[in-house]
Amino acid sequence: AVISFAIFVSVWQLVTLNPTIHQVMPGPFAVLQKFFLSFAEPIGKNTMLMHMLITLSRWAVGFLAATVLGIALGLAMGWYPKFEYFMRPLFELVRPIPTLAWIPLVILWCGIGEFAKYTLVFIGAFMSIVQNAYHGAKSVDRSIVHAARMLGCNDRQMFFTIVIPASVPAISAGLQIGVASAWSSVVAAELVRSSSGVGWIVVTGQQNNNMTQILVGILVIALIGLLLALLIRKVDDVLCRWNKRGR
Repeated sequence: AVISFAIFVSVWQLVTLNPTIHQVMPGPFAVLQKFFLSFAEPIGKNTMLMHMLITLSRWAVGFLAATVLGIALGLAMGWYPKFEYFMRPLFELVRPIPTLAWIPLVILWCGIGEFAKYTLVFIGAFMSIVQNAYHGAKSVDRSIVHAARMLGCNDRQMFFTIVIPASVPAISAGLQIGVASAWSSVVAAELVRSSSGVGWIVVTGQQNNNMTQILVGILVIALIGLLLALLIRKVDDVLCRWNKRGR
């Protein structure tokens, strides 16, 4: 990993030594210098740390709402046939629609404030979480279900003690996908309309023709996305440690 990054940075630096390219592409060290300075010198009204916290707060609200409602809907569709017959056709119709296609409707319905951003993040994460929770509930080992019924388990006990635990690996996989989708959605929402956040840093850099600021914003987006992915993997290791072989 260290070698690959070293080669990438070296090639980037060599390419930007060309005066023509340097006019539109700053070198990696200039970007890193601007990145560290942005934690002390504000971009707009806020420093980089505040922009990051604002974006993360928007992501967290939408993602947590999508997690709670998505898991509940997915498990219900996967376990209760009548609810599945009622909800799944509508879900399958809506599921292929990309998050970006919802932006005009969300702006019309929710305006351009914070709630619109929460809604876009929710939409971005919701579909994958529902889909994985649904498949998790559908794939519960039927022999365990039959054994539980023979031991006198009622429907409520079955759902909470068998279906939910057995669906945890699939739900965890859905959360990993949802994290990335929600992060992409919050950045897209800030690119459309915002006055703060890391997406705003990128779009403002474009408006001011400031390539260094654009690359700093992209770097922050990549780093936070990586950290969120690592965090959700750690959560997966804790929730599904019983399902990990060879450990």
